[in-house]
Amino acid sequence: MSAKVAFALLLVLAVSPASASGIGSGPGTTPPTVSTPVSASASSSTNRTPRIVAVYPNPVAMDDAGEFVLVAFQNRTNLSEWAISDGEATADLPDRTVSGRIAFSTAPNRTQSLTSFRTLPLSNLSLANSGETITLWRNETVPQRVDVVSYADAPDGECWRPKTKKWRPLGATNLSIARADATSVRAFVLPDDPEVPAHVLRNASHRILLAGYSFTSRRIADVLIAAADRGVDVHVVVDDAPVGGLSTREATVLDDLAAHGVTVEVIGGKLGRYDFHHAKYAVADDEAVVLTENWKPAGVGGHASRGWGVVVGRDAATDLREVFVADTSWNDTVSWSKFRAGRSFTPASPANGSYPTRFRPKRVPVDSVSVLVAPDNAESGVLSLLRSANESICVQQMTAGGIGQPFVRATLAAARRGVEVKILLSSAWYVRDDNRRVADWLNERADDEGLPLHVKLADPDGYEKIHAKGVVVDGRHVVVGSLNWNNHSARENREVAVVLHGDAAGAYYGRVFTADWGDGEKTFPVGLAAFVVVGVAGAVWIAKREVRFESER
Repeated sequence: MSAKVAFALLLVLAVSPASASGIGSGPGTTPPTVSTPVSASASSSTNRTPRIVAVYPNPVAMDDAGEFVLVAFQNRTNLSEWAISDGEATADLPDRTVSGRIAFSTAPNRTQSLTSFRTLPLSNLSLANSGETITLWRNETVPQRVDVVSYADAPDGECWRPKTKKWRPLGATNLSIARADATSVRAFVLPDDPEVPAHVLRNASHRILLAGYSFTSRRIADVLIAAADRGVDVHVVVDDAPVGGLSTREATVLDDLAAHGVTVEVIGGKLGRYDFHHAKYAVADDEAVVLTENWKPAGVGGHASRGWGVVVGRDAATDLREVFVADTSWNDTVSWSKFRAGRSFTPASPANGSYPTRFRPKRVPVDSVSVLVAPDNAESGVLSLLRSANESICVQQMTAGGIGQPFVRATLAAARRGVEVKILLSSAWYVRDDNRRVADWLNERADDEGLPLHVKLADPDGYEKIHAKGVVVDGRHVVVGSLNWNNHSARENREVAVVLHGDAAGAYYGRVFTADWGDGEKTFPVGLAAFVVVGVAGAVWIAKREVRFESER
């Protein structure tokens, strides 16, 4: 990769500084009192002391089969003098010489299917889901307490990482922000030119990796089938449980793809690392298209939504390919044919609006491209960008997550230091009330404090509704991707976005934003309001939940 991303595919856990409390001894005995314990926290980092780097107490399995303690041994270490205690019982480690990270488990065969680390047996120890204190001991003349880790209330299928003091789903990545060299990108928006994503896919000669939340576009499906027919390796992954359920249209499209030799998988389920796989991108050989829009007629079909998209080159495409490989190589993915057996699907009608082309695609020079992924680094990346703003911030979003959401707060803080901020939110019926509350609150702050901050709901012209998740900072840094402005999207979902660094990119998307900003403000249609109140209480609930959980229309 252009900016290296360090992750273990099945489990990424950083080494934790040791702390001290608790005691331990031999297997099946009550731990003895130690008169002068030696704490790992008192030893220097140059001692390369073994330490507990993760605890996995609550597997998604009957009787918690597969729970383990992960210990890092920096040097070759004979385990015959080592033990692990939970405060009630103590288990000697097996008489082996090891180095690196070792998972100790009472069900090693089960653990081996969950992690790529070497697994060794551990007897007579059970990790409580409600909380535990785990101690690593070295049994010399006087037992030494080497490391201690405590946790509480273990969520299903998540690891406790002492270094960060956070739970992380087993198998979740821990990617760093990748900054790729680039000379140019192809900028475009929807619904103006839906041909761009299809064109990228048609040009593939070796491989297509397509990631989505949902996939109902018959046109894009035909492009993928044609690619598979000419020998291109095509792999598609979509979320297994979009809000409202998988539609009959999506099932039909995925059936057709699979029947033509396309590898189709769904991601999620009980072992799911992320609440939703909400990313929207495709890698085609040495380039990739990154979208704010779903692979459906309303999105890439150009039949409804205002969205932003970009085609990036080799280095960024390599970064995105590594994300795709990580996301499709864990236990939470399953083949479409296996997943769909015995399932029923929900009816759905595709969008069919028609809109003119006002903004044509344009190849623009850039200095570089950064790749952001959630929940790994996107929140910190966007916050850093907003906090660095000196002149202007333009935001075009389907919705904002409330007045306390960190991105929203960062824009307010920017305005307070003199940055000109404009935020354009969707006026679609299913987000209008929430967006109005955020807009009113921010505008009141601006009026009271005399801030250069303006927030409004869109008056769509040339599109049906805003579905973009775009930001332009200082006219030269542009965020394009699936990341919505709320905490669930940033912290619980798999999201992918890129940041384009360059004046020309800022000018292109800035021009689109300025046109969409306009002068008017959308009023709520009386007929639609009556329809919502009288006839679609269930649809309102689904749409509201959809916004909350980042699974979009």
